[in-house]
Amino acid sequence: QVQLVESGGGLVQAGASLRLSCAASGRTSNAYSMGWFRQAPGKEREFVAGISWSGSNIEYADSVKGRFTISRDNAKNTVYLQMNSLKPEDTAVYYCAGQRLYTNYVPLKRDQYGYWGQGTQVTVSA
Repeated sequence: QVQLVESGGGLVQAGASLRLSCAASGRTSNAYSMGWFRQAPGKEREFVAGISWSGSNIEYADSVKGRFTISRDNAKNTVYLQMNSLKPEDTAVYYCAGQRLYTNYVPLKRDQYGYWGQGTQVTVSA
């Protein structure tokens, strides 16, 4: 079992930056692909970014390419999401997700991840 805890959310103005962190604990010795998803009120949870266990493969949703950067520090069992040039439409609860994978594949769908954090709220005002 792996537990994921997100932090770093908050209320910012449009154009600002935030960095989200996701700390993993438990059986972290296995290789996990990690992802960030978000869910706005009344909308489906959507993929934002994902990174393979080695960090060699990274995927982004088109809506965040060029603004968001995902990274990981395996020594610290932590994944980050650097969010720059935030827009009001980025407002959502952001979730960290993990899936044990021994390849460099990055899952893009919600049901491909077996572990989830509790979420952290990001609110961007106009």
